[in-house]
Amino acid sequence: MSTPSGPSSSPSADAFPVPADERSFEDYRPGAVYEFGSVTVSEEEIIVFASRYDPQSFHVDPVAAVQGPFGGLVASGWHTCALMMRQFAEHYLPTAASLGSPGVDEVRWLKPVRPGDRLHLRLEVLDTRLSRSDPRRGIVRTFAELVDELGEPVLSMTVVSLMRSREGAGEQPASPPASG
Repeated sequence: MSTPSGPSSSPSADAFPVPADERSFEDYRPGAVYEFGSVTVSEEEIIVFASRYDPQSFHVDPVAAVQGPFGGLVASGWHTCALMMRQFAEHYLPTAASLGSPGVDEVRWLKPVRPGDRLHLRLEVLDTRLSRSDPRRGIVRTFAELVDELGEPVLSMTVVSLMRSREGAGEQPASPPASG
């Protein structure tokens, strides 16, 4: 299984102005950069995940993988996305104000993830805006990279998150436009 490291071994980063359980839309500032977490990926975890969800030989068979396109066993890209999401949810999203996500854009697998790789999350808040249809919600776009121990990105994507707004909490949602 992947092994998370404690806070003392996490990369340094700017801190959020409030803890995750008090965070809301207003606490995400465009241009802010954060680095969080650390996870070491094991051969066993790569094989277990891929056996269930992406059973290609270079993900599930260490012997056959040597002759494959990566010259050895590598994690499924979807496994890498799951590792990123774990760090994203654990360290970045507000625990009470997160309202889900309409999706992610431009998922890129930039470098194979191999057994023993140690990965951490690097984020930049790209932009924020209040929802036009419901001022109680904000939309935060974040550029996310999972980075290896050499500082090289292995995965990148732009995540769109919906978050509760502290300032619009008392307002009612706007009425939908009349059709016709």
